[in-house]
Amino acid sequence: MREPHKYFVPGEQTVHQSVGYEGYEVKEVTSSYNPRDIEAGVQDYWTKENTYARVRALREGGNAFFFVDGPPYTTGHIHLGTAWNKIIKDTILRYHRMRGADVIERAGYDMHGLPIEVKVEHQLGFTSKKDIEEYGIAAFVEQCRTFAVTHMGIMSDQFRRLGVWLDFDNPYQTIKEDYIESAWWTLQRADERGLLERGHRVVNWCPRCETAIADSEVEYWDETDPSIFVKFPLSGRENEYLVIWTTTPWTLPANVAVAVNPAFIYARVKAKKDDVEEILWIADELIEPVLKMGRYQDYTVLERVSGSDLVGTEYTSPLAGCVPHQAEIRHRVVAADYVALENTGLVHIAPGHGWDDYLIGIREGLEAFCPVDSGGCFTPAAGAFADMYVRDANEIVIDALGGYLLARRTITHRYGHCWRCKTPIIYRATAQWFLKATAIRDSMLEEIAGVKWYPDWAGSARFHDFVKESRDWCISRQRYWGIPIPIWHCEHCGEYTVVGTIAELEERSGAKVPDPHRPYVDEVVIPCPCGGEMRRVEDIFDVWFDSAVASWATLGFPREREAFDRLWPADFITEGQDQTRGWFYSQLGASNVAFARAPYKSVLMHGFALDAEGRKMSKSFGNVVTPEEVVNQFGVDVLRFYVLWANAPWDDLKFNWDGVKTIHRTLNILWNVYRFPLPYMILDSFQPAAGEGERWDDSFVRSHIRDMPEEDRWIVSRANTLIRAIGEDMQEYHLHRETRALAAFILEDLSRWYVQLVRPRMWLEEDSPEKRYAYETFYYVMRRLITLLAPFTPYIVEEIYQNLRLAGDPESVHMLDWPEADDLLIDPALEADMGVIQSFDDAVATARQAGKRKLRWPVSETVVVTGDDGVKTALQDLNNLARTRANARAVRVVTGTWERILWQAAPVMRAIGPEFGREGPKVKALIEGADGTALKAAIEREGKAELDGYEITARHVAFTEALPAGVFAAPMKDATVYVDVALTPALEAEGYAREVIRRIQEMRRQLDLNVDDYIVADVHVADGRIVALIGEEEWKDEIAGEVRAAVLTVRHADGERPAEPFALEKDWDVEGVQMRIGISRADKRPDKGRPLDR
Repeated sequence: MREPHKYFVPGEQTVHQSVGYEGYEVKEVTSSYNPRDIEAGVQDYWTKENTYARVRALREGGNAFFFVDGPPYTTGHIHLGTAWNKIIKDTILRYHRMRGADVIERAGYDMHGLPIEVKVEHQLGFTSKKDIEEYGIAAFVEQCRTFAVTHMGIMSDQFRRLGVWLDFDNPYQTIKEDYIESAWWTLQRADERGLLERGHRVVNWCPRCETAIADSEVEYWDETDPSIFVKFPLSGRENEYLVIWTTTPWTLPANVAVAVNPAFIYARVKAKKDDVEEILWIADELIEPVLKMGRYQDYTVLERVSGSDLVGTEYTSPLAGCVPHQAEIRHRVVAADYVALENTGLVHIAPGHGWDDYLIGIREGLEAFCPVDSGGCFTPAAGAFADMYVRDANEIVIDALGGYLLARRTITHRYGHCWRCKTPIIYRATAQWFLKATAIRDSMLEEIAGVKWYPDWAGSARFHDFVKESRDWCISRQRYWGIPIPIWHCEHCGEYTVVGTIAELEERSGAKVPDPHRPYVDEVVIPCPCGGEMRRVEDIFDVWFDSAVASWATLGFPREREAFDRLWPADFITEGQDQTRGWFYSQLGASNVAFARAPYKSVLMHGFALDAEGRKMSKSFGNVVTPEEVVNQFGVDVLRFYVLWANAPWDDLKFNWDGVKTIHRTLNILWNVYRFPLPYMILDSFQPAAGEGERWDDSFVRSHIRDMPEEDRWIVSRANTLIRAIGEDMQEYHLHRETRALAAFILEDLSRWYVQLVRPRMWLEEDSPEKRYAYETFYYVMRRLITLLAPFTPYIVEEIYQNLRLAGDPESVHMLDWPEADDLLIDPALEADMGVIQSFDDAVATARQAGKRKLRWPVSETVVVTGDDGVKTALQDLNNLARTRANARAVRVVTGTWERILWQAAPVMRAIGPEFGREGPKVKALIEGADGTALKAAIEREGKAELDGYEITARHVAFTEALPAGVFAAPMKDATVYVDVALTPALEAEGYAREVIRRIQEMRRQLDLNVDDYIVADVHVADGRIVALIGEEEWKDEIAGEVRAAVLTVRHADGERPAEPFALEKDWDVEGVQMRIGISRADKRPDKGRPLDR
């Protein structure tokens, strides 16, 4: 025996024998599936052989497939959703590579913005911007840079461990100069097109971070706030009020108007409480609930008017004594269609603190009074409330209302919070830089229609609807770590200029730019034509603007044009469904600003990773599952396959450990199927047929397919049908369908069926075509299967491929081309016939279980009753297989009724009673006592039968099947299967022989014997009758051959015991018969033998 060739996983496998071409050896694998060892070994192999780079080089020259990686923030360890995202990307890109594409796949990282700043602030113990400025902007920026770069490396290593093949050695980074220039150039382009403006508008504002934040950066959860009803006194009218409702008392110091719905009816109500009368204006339908909350005892409706009649009515602020500016504002009622018929039907309007209020203010020319600073505290303009934090001031404002407070409650409602620091946001009117997204909205909507969306509704419905309602984009942020907005402004003349590149800035300023970040770039001054100096505005870009330019920044544009002109726009991107409000939108907006077209050709939107109950994973819920947990317990391939298998990509992933275990079992079965034929192949020195250059091809299977046994032709057909189905589904990225089809093929077609069918051919002693066909078929199917699995489970298939590949094959499974279905090898009729046999097999198992007869025990006959031609044809064409699977001496198909079926007759009294009257009970008794089988036959033959002078027809009797003794039935598709489990001495002898074989095989395993070892065996049986049955030469030879016994003794319990003890002796209860079996390794080793099925 040759010294076995050692594979690249040290100590992973115990190898008994190997055989193959020069420089190539197939090795027996005796170890079970161990993902940790396999994946570590494969990763080492990929690193050592530089496999990823070699795969990319192999595909150079193919059709370009430009992919843009949505950049994750470099803030820490990846979570399950991030892992799912990268696994989807990697699977799809691996597929396109195998299809011959030259995939452009730089990894990307979002390394600026609040996500990084907040992490660093926590590290430094900072709580406000003041802390940062005292520490020093330059020092803080360097801390942010170090944090971002460090965590980029951590995350890249985590992604690599998941088997993700992106260019992590040269990722695009939003902190690099060439990337920053892409953003600068895009803003300059916006300015050239008149799409950049400085505006004073209401924005989402984080008072803790002291900056504007985007709508997509607002997270909502429940907060409990005051719910108050307030009386606004009408000007010039004593004790007459408009009643408004609000949950933000702190905005009342900024009130300038009250909105009503012009279509509603409002009532002027005289209300009485404690002998005091007031006149209140409330929506007519809401009078009683409002007055009840105000504890009014009585009321009278004085008049009713439409909302439009109230427009223009003037009132004064109940806080005019506390906020001096309130006394200067001319408050009035305005119309607003969005006012709902709830609470009071009158809405307090503060244009400085609400987007809808702001829009009304623009329309009506209202003042956007905003007495709140960047830290969320009232300014001196708020009078008595100056310096108070606004949300803390709620109680103070309520107290200041005094008698103007009509009622007070609390409300628990969804409230917005900053996505990074979790502080409740406020709405605040500030001066910001905006891109006029509304001016290009129609263009964006047209471009959406030209993009291929997976699924279609992600673009045509969800994304389209969001863009249709989009507002102008606030791109400025009042922070430190980000791309500085490249606008230089002259305080002297008011002019500004937008710089597009670092080179342009250096040329116009005459100064070297050491770093385009704050604070370094803030020191660069540009001379203004007016004679003054232009200095950079202090704002940085919204971090979404950073990632918005990724599709051209990753190509080096505008510094480099060649790749951009050749590749842009992106062929494909994929991210989570929240990115319809985030990256999908920011890219589309920036691209329409810069190039007036979409930056991507196709988009896959995937769901969220949730827990099994459909809840968001959260530390507070204690339901977080990390990728590391899954990988450490079950391996990377199991995680990858599971997240792709569990649901459609665009549906939410509800993580379930039971599903993970199912996939682990599936891959374990794949491993065992792969291992199964290896020892037999080695023993027979099998070498797969090779084509030119000792590279495997399928020519042997193609040229011999008509000569192969049915089971070989069937599994080859199924493999090609699978290839066709997966190829079609991959075109639409139905990753769940592909993985489910692969799992079903492994579990049902391969393991449960084909391996069972082909197993006996592995044991044939002589060389035969049938054995060669089995080996070639196994090899063909495994090669095809691992190629299909390669994008999904890259580790296990590499391990298998390295053992199976021929000398001339590519060095990695990931260098193989995606297989194409071979129509010549697909046999739909055979697949249909085999489907019938599989259904038959299940029915036989069910009937045997009912009859308590194990499958190892033969039966005399199995009968299938059917009227279906397909069932009949299949059982006739594949009768030998059906007999083998049923372990029956005969399998017959009967059309109509099986002659052994008995029938039991039951009287139908609803027909007997009216016809036979008082004789009915007698007729009933006659039918119940009749031979049901004979009665049924007579009625079917003559249309009637006579019982003691009474004429009985089909309407008088119902027949139910009565099986003969020892016969059990089970349904299958379009048929019924009957199994006769009665035993004859010959059947009993075979059954006991099979039971003995199974026990000896188990004992061989316990002794850890090699597959080709012979044994000496002794079977000591307590029942003499059983000794006589299995002691016959026929069954002794059968047992000895199956268990590789050089010497086999079968004896009665009172016989003479062997002189020498056995290596292993065990007592067994075999179907109620006591046996003691002993085995030892035999010295005798015949020239040729078959291995034991292990």
